[in-house]
Amino acid sequence: MSLYAIGDLHLHFQTELKAPSQLHDPVWKGHEALFRRNCARLIGPEDTLVLAGDHSWGRNLAECEQDLDYICSLPGRKVLLRGNHDMFWDAKKTEALNQQYTGRLFFLQNNFAAYGEYALVGTKGYTFEGPFYVRGGRIIGWDTEAEERADKLVEREAERLRISFDMAKAAGFSRFIVFLHYPPTSILERNSVFTAMAESYGAEQVIYAHCHGEQRFHDSLSGRHHGIAYHLVSGDYLRWMPMKVL
Repeated sequence: MSLYAIGDLHLHFQTELKAPSQLHDPVWKGHEALFRRNCARLIGPEDTLVLAGDHSWGRNLAECEQDLDYICSLPGRKVLLRGNHDMFWDAKKTEALNQQYTGRLFFLQNNFAAYGEYALVGTKGYTFEGPFYVRGGRIIGWDTEAEERADKLVEREAERLRISFDMAKAAGFSRFIVFLHYPPTSILERNSVFTAMAESYGAEQVIYAHCHGEQRFHDSLSGRHHGIAYHLVSGDYLRWMPMKVL
């Protein structure tokens, strides 16, 4: 039994693709077929695959049906995290999604997923991404109103992660792996409310996505930081090969 993770599939079986990177970057050409082949070779029926957000370009559940069917058809148990582009997923209706996809997909939001002695906890997360004002290659300022809005979203998502941790602790778990869609820190930070929470609960790993395109691969933490292993699992970063977490 193994645990794998990847994010940012950005499927579009029922929607018109308009994202410039997916239209023109060679790494996205035929990525659905390549990812399916890699999963078939790597993942067995007893394994778990965590998909760290941005599953579909569909604007509602009807437009995502084929994308989610594709994910259902992958081997192993599938755990899904909300991404910023997952318009089909209303956070308040996660329980309904879990009922609708019982036995096929598990939607991780204000809950947790058990994996052996580990609890898989997580939320979409958030981080301030600008706009930044740059001069001579250095950041000299930023949009303070955008930063205030970001701070509110960070606070909301941190509370959702805390709920996930506390539910897992109440169920008797003491070993945790954290999954976020957004990176745990912005390009201006080395620590955040998410890293602090991971440390306070004793998480062993923090897995995140969202940073795709080569210019974004190093936006946040990688490797060990304060005793926790941080990993980026965006699909194009991994070249569509799921990363083994455990």
